[in-house]
Amino acid sequence: MVLAPATSRGGDGQVETEETRVVLTVLILTRFCDVPWGSAPGKTGMHGLIMESSKDICSLFDSYLPNHEACTHEITCRMFSTQLRSSLKKNQIKRSSYVIVMLFTNQVIFSSREFRPPEKLEMANLLSDEPTVNSIMTKFIMGGACSRKRDQHVEDILNRGACGKYSKSSSSKWLATSLSRSGSCVKRTKGECPSLLELCVRKIQEDIDKYTTFSDLPRDISQQIFDELVCSQRLTLKSLEAFRDCAIQDLNLGEYPGVNDDWMDVISSQSTSLLSVDFSGSDITDSGLVSLKGCKSLESLNFNFCDQISNRGLEHLSGLSNLTSLSFRRNAAITAQGMRAFSNLVNMKKLDLEKCPGIHGGLVHLRDLTKLESLNIKWCNCITDADMEPISKLTNLRSLQICCSRITDFGISYLKGLNKLNLLNLEGCRLVTAACLETLTALTELMFLNLNRCNFSDSGCGKFSDLVNLKILNLGMNNITNSCLVHLRGLTKLESLNLDSCRIGDEGLVHLSGDCLLAFPALITDSPIFIYTPVVLGMLGLKSLELSDTEVGSHGLRHLSGLSNLESINLSFTVVTDSGLRKLSGLTSLRTLNLDARHVTDAGLSALTSLTGLTHLDLFGARITDSGTNHLRNLKKLQSLEICGGGLTDAGVKNIKDLSSLTLLNLSQNSNLTDKTLELISGLTGLVSLNVSNSRVSNSGLRHLKPLKNLRSLTLESCKVSANDIRKLQATDLPNLVTFRPE
Repeated sequence: MVLAPATSRGGDGQVETEETRVVLTVLILTRFCDVPWGSAPGKTGMHGLIMESSKDICSLFDSYLPNHEACTHEITCRMFSTQLRSSLKKNQIKRSSYVIVMLFTNQVIFSSREFRPPEKLEMANLLSDEPTVNSIMTKFIMGGACSRKRDQHVEDILNRGACGKYSKSSSSKWLATSLSRSGSCVKRTKGECPSLLELCVRKIQEDIDKYTTFSDLPRDISQQIFDELVCSQRLTLKSLEAFRDCAIQDLNLGEYPGVNDDWMDVISSQSTSLLSVDFSGSDITDSGLVSLKGCKSLESLNFNFCDQISNRGLEHLSGLSNLTSLSFRRNAAITAQGMRAFSNLVNMKKLDLEKCPGIHGGLVHLRDLTKLESLNIKWCNCITDADMEPISKLTNLRSLQICCSRITDFGISYLKGLNKLNLLNLEGCRLVTAACLETLTALTELMFLNLNRCNFSDSGCGKFSDLVNLKILNLGMNNITNSCLVHLRGLTKLESLNLDSCRIGDEGLVHLSGDCLLAFPALITDSPIFIYTPVVLGMLGLKSLELSDTEVGSHGLRHLSGLSNLESINLSFTVVTDSGLRKLSGLTSLRTLNLDARHVTDAGLSALTSLTGLTHLDLFGARITDSGTNHLRNLKKLQSLEICGGGLTDAGVKNIKDLSSLTLLNLSQNSNLTDKTLELISGLTGLVSLNVSNSRVSNSGLRHLKPLKNLRSLTLESCKVSANDIRKLQATDLPNLVTFRPE
């Protein structure tokens, strides 16, 4: 429910609001009250709709409207206040009655959808003994009507994402994450009106230095203000003080510049309300972790890239027994001795120690964490077979990642009893061979298996046929041939297969399709005759296929024509030619197609015109000229396009200027492109990333980029463009631009 506070007019005729609560600053922006409060319904003024209410309140307002429209009534704010106060005194309504009102003027309606109450708003909670318009409105605005459930907040943070790039420099560190962070800020379509709460939070951000405390606000509103300050990079140590004792639940400070031990006092003041904190990339030290001892309700902590935390700091976390998720990626100071603190975290479900090179011998302290479901020790090259024995006790494990370690097939044998294991990542374990399949076949729940860059050969691959529940299989960069693929054809649940850089040729692809011939002996006594019977054993559910850097050519693509569910295929650095692309023309489910291959030319693109669902097309190294771009005109759903073979001129760019869904466009290495190209693509206002490096683009052409307000990345290396000119453009016309070259 949204209503306004009492107002009066100042001497200058402007509306003045009684800002007894910080949230009411929204009224400065909305300026609703340009007419007296007593305006009748139907005239310009402050009135609203009762959208929902208990029956007794609904009946109160029947006399005000002749049409008696169900439970939707138009009222003025004065009418609402007066009638409720009068009726309450006369015992005409109960204090358990409730009402939800949507405020509007004659021009603007503010939706109440984002003000979902977590429970019914009862009169007893909304009306004081002698309620006034202002007290009623304040309680409505400040109360549960603005509540957001925590699961929605956590979902927002997850959607925000985390950037894999990281730099210790605060400024560059922020730039590395801005592309993902900025997506959390609310964006509206043109003409769409923001909610009152959004307007309020926006105003608070602008005037954040004016506020000393938000502790009187409901927790969910304080939470949203905090999140948006982080998103807009307006949160400082000084402004953080306003959040002391606000009972905030989630603090997403991942890779936020300037976070150090000085922040911990306010953070710890959230006490038992605090459920999750992301400190990744911060300068928090062992001393700072002492402050978390009192936050006993903490469920999730992220200390990725916090290289000033050591074994001493881990001791301060040992009492946080409610922790279910803990992450310490890339920490060289944590050793087996420090991991002793983990043994008390008996509710732990997810532990991430990726790139922690000193933890050899420490996994023994995890053997009693029987609730553990996910363990990530990727790129811990200290891990050996001896470390695998404690893992065998973690029978609830569903996800295990052990990339680039020194384990062997013997170490894998300890996993045999992990019957719930769903995901196993062994990428880069060069001592693991196909012999490990003897163990893996016992893992009947296994659906995701990454064996990229292991030491597999055809020998022993027959056991693959027993992994019938696999959905994702990565065999990239192994020494396997077409013979191995014979054992994969029975994996009918497979949705993703990676054969990157394997010794696979055209003949092997027959095992991926659905038309295999199997030989059975004829039912004739002493007869040497065999009958060949067609059997469907192919991967008809396959959605993603990686064949890059293999010996696959045009002839082999005919075996893929039956994979009607295929959404993504990578044929980069293969020997596929134009004639082979015709075999793909029927795969109308394709969304992503990589043809970064020098044998692909303009002629081959004609086969792609039927693939109107394509969203990502990579022609980076293909020999495409202006003529070839004609075939791209109808691919209206394209979101990313790369054409970097050197054959394009401005005339070719004219054919792609109407692909309005594009967010990424790479036209680098086309040395004949000029400023005209920038003019042609100026209408692609959805572009987020643009690369026209190694071209004849100059400073004078930069003006054509002004309409590209969503641009976040601009690369113009080896052009006649200076970094200063790009900075000027950034300052005046490209507010979202965060990375550019030259810099």
